[in-house]
Amino acid sequence: MFSKSLRIIGAFCLAGGVILGANANPAANANPGAAAAAPAASLATAASKSTADHSKLDALKGPFKTGPEVTKACLSCHNTAGHQVMKSIHWTWESVNPTTGKKLGKQFAANNFCGSITSNETRCTSCHAGYGWKDKNFDFSDQSNVDCLACHDNTGTYKKFGTDAGHPLYADRETEPMEGPPGKKLFKAPDLTKIAQHVGKPSRKNCGSCHFSGGGGDAVKHGDLDSSLLKPKKELDVHMAEDGANMVCADCHTFNAHQPSGSRYAVTSKDKHGFDLPKDDHNRATCESCHGFTPHKEAKINTHANKVACQTCHIPEFARGGIATKMLWDWSTAGKMDAEGKPLFVKDDHGHLSYSAAKGDFKYGENVRPEYKWYNGVVEQVTITDKLDKYIGKDGVLELNRVDGSANDPNSRIWPFKVMVGKQAYDPVNNTLVVNHVYGNDDTAFWKHYDYEKSIKAGMDFAGLPYSGKFDFIETRMNWFITHMVAPKDKAVPCAECHTRAESGRLSAIKDIYLPGRDSNSWVDLFGTLAIAGSIGAGFIHGLTRFITRRRKEQAK
Repeated sequence: MFSKSLRIIGAFCLAGGVILGANANPAANANPGAAAAAPAASLATAASKSTADHSKLDALKGPFKTGPEVTKACLSCHNTAGHQVMKSIHWTWESVNPTTGKKLGKQFAANNFCGSITSNETRCTSCHAGYGWKDKNFDFSDQSNVDCLACHDNTGTYKKFGTDAGHPLYADRETEPMEGPPGKKLFKAPDLTKIAQHVGKPSRKNCGSCHFSGGGGDAVKHGDLDSSLLKPKKELDVHMAEDGANMVCADCHTFNAHQPSGSRYAVTSKDKHGFDLPKDDHNRATCESCHGFTPHKEAKINTHANKVACQTCHIPEFARGGIATKMLWDWSTAGKMDAEGKPLFVKDDHGHLSYSAAKGDFKYGENVRPEYKWYNGVVEQVTITDKLDKYIGKDGVLELNRVDGSANDPNSRIWPFKVMVGKQAYDPVNNTLVVNHVYGNDDTAFWKHYDYEKSIKAGMDFAGLPYSGKFDFIETRMNWFITHMVAPKDKAVPCAECHTRAESGRLSAIKDIYLPGRDSNSWVDLFGTLAIAGSIGAGFIHGLTRFITRRRKEQAK
């Protein structure tokens, strides 16, 4: 169940799979021959479903030393693919909100996770659908910079390297992860020639290598997207489970000429089109596009869909796959050192990083009940250059992407959200958020010297934005649509969890509707009481009448 414009996940997802290890298959470990044969067998199976065996194409014989070399070979046959990709949000990282006209995308929209990509391109673009975006001089018109393998690798061995501007490793490298355990770790370079010869349709792993790890790690950002969806049980997600529909991301987030359907910047609140038929726009990123308007046998449940999104009932909790999602990120506490003067990193009892000198304090959640809000299709997204006053709520919290809607709005429905809480830097004089230069091998990068004054000034200078020279921290809130991890129908939210007067009721925050079983109204209660009393009285009179009539008939005999 996905919204028509929901978060982009589709076939040109932004990074390759996690490298597979031999230990993942116990049977193969017991039989070395089987271990060697298994990958070949799986590749043969994948190839047999295609009309082309890429391993036999001369253009792909290789050897390939770099990603762009592979791309040039791909484009020698797929000669329009590069131009198509370069029009997609996966390439431009730009999007115009169709309801507000505002220019958004990763280049402009603010968030309370990693902040801005500006001045941090070398690190952030490890999830870009291209190669070499390391500064503002990146050539967006060069087709050879498109990364075909990120989405089409079928070996499961392709992986972009986190700090190489979208490139994979071209030679093995030892490096010490910033937030990992002390000591260097060896990272292996993928075999580009083998991968180029074994490409095909994107899998969940292709899409998930970026979208499961958004915000800097597994399950950090979305709450309903993480690596547990690579091979989920039906209890976790009926659509992606192998014993369920066994769907991949692009089955719903369909592609037209490499343009994905679905966007978190303009989620369809209410699909008025319904079934997506072959003659239609090939856009299935809503529940209704497959299930229609009346999927339930009970008419009363179908009428709920006019005001309640499908996801509200069918996703009872998020982060259900055994992987915790971040619920709070406080940048204001970053920069602490330990007793030896080294950056401090602390883990909690569950092994989660609860404090990072590079990023601040974190809090996590599993099996989290969503928050529910009206949504009518309009998202008021804050950008780096926006003045903040109009986006700050009565509670003093800056809402980075306020969702509009109300009970009286015919386009509104009640939707489920993960609400991410944060605290991040802003300019109190200019009343705008700031660009923080966190990554780089220079003396202004925060992750190098942990000095906010230097890193914020450097980021704002790089972006060419006005900066007063003063910074402070502001509490923020961000709404993430919950639309994956769809539970089996018998695990849907029970009626009584909404229709209840308990303060813990799921819809306790929705105040502008009359909810039977929760709300009271003197007139409704009076008429209800009279109706019940009348029904009982009518039944009594009817029974008494029949009794008297039968007695008279018996006496007449």
